[in-house]
Amino acid sequence: MNCATTVQAADILETAVAAGSFNTLLVAFEAAGLVETLRGEGPFTVFAPTDDAFAALPEGTVANLFQPQNRDQLIEILGYHVVPMALSLDDVTGTTLVETVQGETIEITVDGDSVTVDGARVVGANVTADNGVIYVVDHVLLPALNGGDTDDPGPSIE
Repeated sequence: MNCATTVQAADILETAVAAGSFNTLLVAFEAAGLVETLRGEGPFTVFAPTDDAFAALPEGTVANLFQPQNRDQLIEILGYHVVPMALSLDDVTGTTLVETVQGETIEITVDGDSVTVDGARVVGANVTADNGVIYVVDHVLLPALNGGDTDDPGPSIE
């Protein structure tokens, strides 16, 4: 599956801004204080949910996560979307586990032209930036928060 797109000399955040469909994710990175991290040398792989993916969360979830008292939880969720290396899905076959910046592993499954990351579908081509790569995913990935499992993010997220 060859799905690479090269973007002219821009870091991951500049690339996400230029794409125009990651406004909520960008606000989240800013609220979590992670902007400078993603402008760093990297390399990083970001599994980036679109604005539509954030809008699909239960009503009030995003606003709640942006509250100062929930900053640690927001950082956990965002860190679960970032892998501290440039990952090419073209090199992944079958199912692969990859550790995230947050510390947990995500499961990447490639089946022909279909790619999922912890159940989220990779939609569209990957976008290469100077310090890594962005893969667009169709929903927000949720780590095992509060000692739960990934299917139960815990009551504090809603």
